[in-house]
Amino acid sequence: MRRNDERRAALVDAAIEVLAREGARGLTFRSVDTEAGVPNGTASNYFANRDDLLTQAGARVYQRLQPDEATIARQRAAAPDRETYAVLMRELVGRVSTFRTGYLALLELRLEATRRPQLRAVLTERVRADVDANVAYHEESGLPGDATAVRLLYLALNWLIVEQLTLPDVFPEEERERLVQAAVERIV
Repeated sequence: MRRNDERRAALVDAAIEVLAREGARGLTFRSVDTEAGVPNGTASNYFANRDDLLTQAGARVYQRLQPDEATIARQRAAAPDRETYAVLMRELVGRVSTFRTGYLALLELRLEATRRPQLRAVLTERVRADVDANVAYHEESGLPGDATAVRLLYLALNWLIVEQLTLPDVFPEEERERLVQAAVERIV
């Protein structure tokens, strides 16, 4: 397998775009090569098989969804109160919503994971680690609420994001903001 990390990342990013646009069935090495604008056969030189590509696409979505260092520093410096919590949740929903193709690709990967045990194991591990990291951050930060509140917000806001990305007219952006605020107030 090839080791050019920049090329590999570009191919995985192309796979995310293909997954979001065409679904898991449309994800082929050829479609990734086309999306990335590279010669046919390039993706097959970087990934052992389609499962490897699917798994790396899932990992890359999570990598790209991480907040930048400035956002993390600002969050850590804020007061540990309910309003700060609401701001964090609005920023999270906004960040995920702006990476529409990444989240749609992740939904495709989750559906595909129901048929691919290896992918399911990788995604389960990644999601569990993400939830655990959120709970740990929450507990360290002194924000109000407990681990159950973090998990409930995770579940509620994920579905709000699904609605926002798949049926955006159900909850316009202004209403989304109010719903995030209400979820924090009622759950926390």
